[in-house]
Amino acid sequence: MTAAFVKLLVTDTERSRAFYVGLGFEHVGSQPPFVQLRWAGTDVYLVTPPPQVKLEGRRGLGVLVGFRTEGPSGLDELLLRAQAQGAAIEGPVVQPWYTREVIVTDPDGYRLNFIEPA
Repeated sequence: MTAAFVKLLVTDTERSRAFYVGLGFEHVGSQPPFVQLRWAGTDVYLVTPPPQVKLEGRRGLGVLVGFRTEGPSGLDELLLRAQAQGAAIEGPVVQPWYTREVIVTDPDGYRLNFIEPA
């Protein structure tokens, strides 16, 4: 069991699952309306909302969902995977707080902030 998790409301769970797995997330399991993924010990749940909930406009506005990358080529590998999927990418940027960061936008507009030590 993880100490923290994120739930993201998505319009198409299969499309989103394929996107996240393509970035390197582990597909842990599925039980509609959830798809459970994992990145370095953090669980991410992709949730199909009930029909009465309409997903309109940008999602996660003003929020960055952060993930640490691991290994000497963690961020570079992630960049290649994101580019292969045609994802919108910002960075990499070396921040004043000694991290190198990339923001990848998922198919629903959520902004994923991947971070490694600089």
